[in-house]
Amino acid sequence: MSYQRIDRISEEVRREVDAIIREELGDPRIDGTFSITRAEVTGDLRYAKIYVSVLEDDRRESLMEALKNAKGFIRRSLGKRMIIRYSPELVFISDKNIEYGVHIAKVLAETVRAEENADGNHENKS
Repeated sequence: MSYQRIDRISEEVRREVDAIIREELGDPRIDGTFSITRAEVTGDLRYAKIYVSVLEDDRRESLMEALKNAKGFIRRSLGKRMIIRYSPELVFISDKNIEYGVHIAKVLAETVRAEENADGNHENKS
C-alpha cells in the first residue's frame, strides 16, 4: 500500500475521530480543551495512534481516561463513517508538542527581555 494512501487515510481518521469525540460523546470529562493533533495508521490499517493535545494540564489525565474508556464506541462510529476494510484499533497518546512549543516561546521571550535590559543597563553606564 502506498505511503500517500496511508497518509490520506491517517488524516481522514484524525478528522473523523475528532468529529466523533466532539459530536457524539456525552462524557462530561471531555470538553473543548483538547485537540487531535495527528493520527498514524499502520500500513495494514489494523491500528491507529491518535495523538491528543490537552490545553489544561490538570484535565489531561481525566480526558485521556475518558477517551480510553470510550475507544470501543469511537472505533465503532469510525467504522460506520469510513469505508475501509478494517476499523483500526485506536490507541490514544498524550501529545505534549504544543505545550512544549509554548514553553520554548516563553523562554525565548524572557531571553529577549533579559538581553534588552542588559543592553539598556550597558548604555546607561557609558
